[in-house]
Amino acid sequence: MTPLLQVRDVAKFYGGRIGCTGVSFDLYPGEVMGIVGESGSGKSTLLNCLAGHLPPDDGQVIFDTRADGPVDTVTMSEPARRMLGRTDWAFVHQHAREGLRMGVSAGGNIGERLMAVGARHYGDIRHSAEDWLGRVEIDTGRIDDRPTQFSGGMQQRLQIARNLVTGPRLVFMDEPTGGLDVSVQARLLDLLRGLVREMGLSALIVTHDLAVVRLLADRLMVMKDGHVVETGLTDQVLDDPQHGYTQLLVSSVLQV
Repeated sequence: MTPLLQVRDVAKFYGGRIGCTGVSFDLYPGEVMGIVGESGSGKSTLLNCLAGHLPPDDGQVIFDTRADGPVDTVTMSEPARRMLGRTDWAFVHQHAREGLRMGVSAGGNIGERLMAVGARHYGDIRHSAEDWLGRVEIDTGRIDDRPTQFSGGMQQRLQIARNLVTGPRLVFMDEPTGGLDVSVQARLLDLLRGLVREMGLSALIVTHDLAVVRLLADRLMVMKDGHVVETGLTDQVLDDPQHGYTQLLVSSVLQV
């Protein structure tokens, strides 16, 4: 099977400081990989390099496109990369406000992404928006409400609907449950797990919360000081960590 995403020796530097370096892995269709580490470990820098938000200083990010097969997205033209970000890729921000138009209705937020890929029939767009509001457990009667009228958990679910409406194959998630109450986190995680399975999504999830990756990720990558220090099947890494840093991460959670 051809990997959906091939990451080869990706590196990003901030002057003399390492953001991430020497990162390589393959991600296959329908696979979810978690990326964990403390603040400053390089996990968010890596995610933003892979998603095209930051230009890496070295390496390749090869995506298996529908039309042309494997293409290095680092050397792709900016318009082509933007189109990829509207179609086959999606990015879920930690803070929903960064991924939503706060002055536009809930239905408009979802509809905008459809219009960006060529949808023009108002009735069809509104129907799709209603369908996706229902799928993320938001009352369809609130389709004309603005995100400012929603709770934090509802805003995050709306951001997910906006991202998934075009049927992407790869979703980047940066701390998708960060900043939410524990009960809201649990509901959101259940929703995400269901959508990932239902849609056969591949995903890269950055988080500091090991419970999140335990629930969502097939494989796990542990980062420290910009380097990958351990990788493997999620349960294997969490139940029998080999690297000293991973052992500290796991034990700190167990002691809480």
